[in-house]
Amino acid sequence: MQNKTRLELADYEAESLARLQKMFSRKWEFIFMQAEAQSKVDKKRDKLERKVLDSQERAFWDMHRPMPGCVNTTELDIKKACRMNKPANKNNAASVSNEQAIENLTKEISMFKTRLDRSNIKMSKVAESYISYHEQYCEYDPFFTPPDVAHPWITDNPDFWEQEKNAKDIAARRVKRWAFSLQELLADPVGREQFAKFLDKEFSGENLKFWEAVQELRALPQCQVADKVTEIWSEYLGPDASCPVNIDSHSHDITKKNMTKPDRWTFDAAAAHVYHLMKTDSYSRYLRSEMYKDFLQGSKKKTSMKGIRSIVSFSGRKDANS
Repeated sequence: MQNKTRLELADYEAESLARLQKMFSRKWEFIFMQAEAQSKVDKKRDKLERKVLDSQERAFWDMHRPMPGCVNTTELDIKKACRMNKPANKNNAASVSNEQAIENLTKEISMFKTRLDRSNIKMSKVAESYISYHEQYCEYDPFFTPPDVAHPWITDNPDFWEQEKNAKDIAARRVKRWAFSLQELLADPVGREQFAKFLDKEFSGENLKFWEAVQELRALPQCQVADKVTEIWSEYLGPDASCPVNIDSHSHDITKKNMTKPDRWTFDAAAAHVYHLMKTDSYSRYLRSEMYKDFLQGSKKKTSMKGIRSIVSFSGRKDANS
């Protein structure tokens, strides 16, 4: 109170001074000595100059450290402060806060569900899958295993593509690639043709025809989509279909519902079901069939005969040159 009376401090200023004294109790004598020295220097100044400096200092602290209850304009926008001081409707504020809390909780729950559904794989398993993939496809990469005919990616010779199109001379490693997956088999035109023949023998060729029709539908222009959808439905899935496809009731109901607004994705559910049937049933039986084994053996014989002929021709040229 003595300091308050002597220095003409307000209540909040006296409290702040007491906190500072407690905080810097060990160094307070040194701070007090410095303040007295500064005060002696100020007393030597002119009276008018002292008043100007004192008013400037008070204005500075009123601006940057205002008294309790006043707005600090350096840290808060005055317009926001005015809006904050206005009385708000408590019911509306409570409803808005509740709705926001519910929305935040819903987002958090969906985020946790996504994390639970996400499959986490160990790095060792990922590395093993990459290594096995490389070992499986290394033979078919022209940068690791040079092909019999120069690859167009390495040279400017396009004979490799012409050989791939020719169904008579098929390399054995190309036929072995069909056993990797159904996708590899269908990606090869010759493999798809052989698989279609096998399905016709088993009276299930309509599955591949339907799947091919759906793939063709996805690539059509928009003006032709509606007619193609009607054609596929009447041929494969309609009540009087000429080539009916066997799909489950769930996929059939989804496709029938999609027919109300036909587009290029109308038959996606049915095509996925048919592809799954071919992958799990027909494809595995094709790989075990004599048809595939005979085709693979025939390709191996042709490949070996080509190698013998190339060796003989090379040796004959060598003898002729010598």
